[in-house]
Amino acid sequence: MKVLVANRGEIAVRILRACREMGLSSVAVFTDVDETALHVRSADEAVRIGERLEYLDIERVLEAARSSGATAIHPGYGFLSENADFARAVEARGLTFIGPRPETVATMGDKLAARKAARKVGLPVIAGTDEPVPQEIPVELAKKIQYPVLVKAAAGGGGRGIRLAHSAEELPAVVDAARREAKSAFNDDSVFLESLVQQARHIEVQVAGDGNGNVVCLGERECSIQRRRQKLIEEAPASGLSDALRSQIHEAAYRLAKALNYRSLGTVEFLLAKNDRFYFIEVNPRIQVEHPVTEAVTGLDLVKLQLSLAMGAPLPAFPEHLRPRGAAIEARILAEDSQNGFLPSTGPVLYLKEPGGPGVRVDSALYPGMQIGAEYDSLLSKVIVWGENRPAAIRRLHRALQEYQIGGISTDIDFLVDIIDSPKFLSGDVSTTYLESFQSPQPEPEPELERKLAWAAAMFVHQQRSQAAPVEESRESAWQQTAWREQMGGSL
Repeated sequence: MKVLVANRGEIAVRILRACREMGLSSVAVFTDVDETALHVRSADEAVRIGERLEYLDIERVLEAARSSGATAIHPGYGFLSENADFARAVEARGLTFIGPRPETVATMGDKLAARKAARKVGLPVIAGTDEPVPQEIPVELAKKIQYPVLVKAAAGGGGRGIRLAHSAEELPAVVDAARREAKSAFNDDSVFLESLVQQARHIEVQVAGDGNGNVVCLGERECSIQRRRQKLIEEAPASGLSDALRSQIHEAAYRLAKALNYRSLGTVEFLLAKNDRFYFIEVNPRIQVEHPVTEAVTGLDLVKLQLSLAMGAPLPAFPEHLRPRGAAIEARILAEDSQNGFLPSTGPVLYLKEPGGPGVRVDSALYPGMQIGAEYDSLLSKVIVWGENRPAAIRRLHRALQEYQIGGISTDIDFLVDIIDSPKFLSGDVSTTYLESFQSPQPEPEPELERKLAWAAAMFVHQQRSQAAPVEESRESAWQQTAWREQMGGSL
C-alpha cells in the first residue's frame, strides 16, 4: 500500500512516521506556502497541489494520488477528513480511504442524522430540534425554547458554527451568525437548536472497528478545558469517574459503534452533567488531535492500527475491560498571543528548544527558520506527558512546558502553565465553561527601589568590566568575557 497523506503540519508528520515504521511508501501534498514544510521532507515523495487552500480541493488531491501512484489516502483531521463526498470519490477511483465508510462519514458528519442514529440505539441525547432551523424562525418556536440555548451547525465539527442565544429577542441574530460561520467553514449553513447543559464536562470515547462487525472501546478522554469551544488540554483517563459511570459511558459508545458497523478509528462524544447524567453529542469519524493521550495509557499506536485495518487486517483481540496504565495529558501549543486577546501570531521561528526527558512526547512540525503564517490553523505542536498518576503527569507537564522555548512568535505556553497550576484544574473540578471566567494570575510588581538598585548594580559592574584590560591580558578567559557580554546584552 502506498499512502498519500492529504494533510499538513504535525498530523501529517505523525502519519508519515507510522508509514515509514510499517514499511509503507508515502506521498505528501503541499501548497506553495508549505514548500519547505517538515511533512514535505518526511515523505518518500511530495506533490505540489496549489498555492494556498488546495488541501480542500478534492480533484487536486485525487490527481496527486493518481500521478504519484498512491493506492490509499489518509485524510488526517480537519480539511477533507469528514467530507463524505471526498470519501466517496476516493473509493470511486478504486483507492482505499483510510477512515470510516463514506456512508458512516455522511451520517456522522450530519449532527441531526447522528442524533437520530444515537437515539435509535437507546443513547441519551440532549434535548433539541431534530430538523434544521428554518430561515424564518417561527414565533412559537422561539417562545417555547428554554434559554440559554445553543445554535449549532449541522455539519462539520471543531467547535465551528456554534453560538449561544440568551433570549428569544437575541435568537435571530445568533442564528444568522452561526449560519454564516457554518457556510464559511463547511459550505453548509444548516443549523439546529440544542439545550445548554450547564457546568458539563466533555468526555469522549475512542472506538475502533474493522467494518466486519467487530468493534472495541479503547478508553475515554477528558476534553473539558476549552476556549471558545476549542480544546486546549486533554487527559486520559477522565478523572473522578466511578467504575460504574465509566462502564456506562463505554457501553453507550460501544453500542453506537456496533450499530454503525464501524470501520477504522472514531470518537463518540458526550457531555457529562453535574448529576452524573451523560448525553450523546456527536461522533467524529476520524483520528482526533488528542489521540496521543490514549496511546500513552494503552501502549497502542492508533495510526498504525488505522493503517492495518485499512489493509484488511482483523481487529486485534483486546481485553474486555482495557484498563489504562497511569495518566496522560496533552497541551496544545498555539501561535496565539495570550497576553493580547489571543490574537494570531505570525513570523519566523527564530529559536526552538522542544522539551524532552522521561514520559514526554512532542508531536510537532516546527523547525528553526520556519515561517508561521495566518493561512491555516494556529496549532503548532502538542506536548504529551505520561505519569504513574494524574498529579505526577501534571507535574511533568509543568516541567515540559517550562522547558519549551520558541523564539520569534508568541504562543499560549504561559497560559497553559497558568491553567494547570490553578486549584480547580489540580482538583479536577472543571467544565467546558471553566476558561470563560478563568484569569491568569498577575505577576507581583517589583518594588521600585529594588528594581532601581538592581539596575544600578548591574550597570556599575558592567562599566567596570568594560574598562578592564583586553581579553588576552585579563585573568578571565575569553569565554567568560563573552558569556558576560551576551548575558548583559540579553538583559539590557
